[in-house]
Amino acid sequence: MKLDARTLLLLTLPPMMWAGNAVVGRLLVGLMPPVQMNAVRWSLVAVLLAPMAWRVWRRPGEVWARWPYLAVIGALGVGTYNSLQYLALQTSTPLNVTLIGASIPVWMMVVGAVCFGQPVSRRQWGGAALSTVGVLLVIAQGQWRTLLQVQLVPGDLLMLLASLAWAFYSWLLAKPPQSMRGDRRPAWDWAEFLWLQILFGLVWAVLCSGLEWAAPMGTQATPVPSAIGAINAWPPLLRLAVGLVFVALGPSIVAYRCWGLGVQAVGPTLAAFFINLTPIFAAVWAAILLGQLPRWYHPCALLLIVAGIALSSSKRGTQTQ
Repeated sequence: MKLDARTLLLLTLPPMMWAGNAVVGRLLVGLMPPVQMNAVRWSLVAVLLAPMAWRVWRRPGEVWARWPYLAVIGALGVGTYNSLQYLALQTSTPLNVTLIGASIPVWMMVVGAVCFGQPVSRRQWGGAALSTVGVLLVIAQGQWRTLLQVQLVPGDLLMLLASLAWAFYSWLLAKPPQSMRGDRRPAWDWAEFLWLQILFGLVWAVLCSGLEWAAPMGTQATPVPSAIGAINAWPPLLRLAVGLVFVALGPSIVAYRCWGLGVQAVGPTLAAFFINLTPIFAAVWAAILLGQLPRWYHPCALLLIVAGIALSSSKRGTQTQ
């Protein structure tokens, strides 16, 4: 299928925004606890989407009849994945986080095979092996002795858990219950469906934020300086406010909307490859805002992950997202 300029833009903006979310999340370390930041972020998104989505409550029976499904996908997507990502950024770099996140299609394949009975071809297992080596290369920071000595960065492990949560979330979107299929699926548009996920997910996010406040773990993180000196001169509250507005607008509303339109235009298989742009944009964002230049093993890991996903997605066995 031919990609025109509009579709290219629609599919390029989401990974750019998601990479920005990782870098800004790293930049805000120390200004707000990570789980609380996730709860505040999605609370802002819920307020911003309300004018477009509130009419869904004109038919409350449709919502409450499907609340278990909405609660699970909300907890996995809004609550668990994003909380773990912000927690990972406390000790890991945005480039590491996005590279490990780029392996999500492989974890989707594994979850599909184990939990949803999705057959897996030899090509897909080969692709999974390549991508796994790429992830291990990032975690080992280019030194395999790191793995032998089990000296792993906590943030990298948290991002692996986040990727697993997103894989389950994606499969539950692709394989919803009967009440969300065919003629039985409610006529919710993208804003209404996302808003409901956020509302249910916020229950989990706020609860976890309360636990984080009541029983903080470890020492308070040190703020990360920006490579742009002017940003360091901003008052902490201004820095936090600008960051929260960005993650609420760009990686949440703009990215989700553009992604939905892009997938409608070219389908999920082709669109999935654009996710692999996220680490590249993360490297650019991190170099500009944090002054963190990529190491030699980052492009090597990216090539392994992309090769694995390309092999997994080729010919037979291609799955939807």
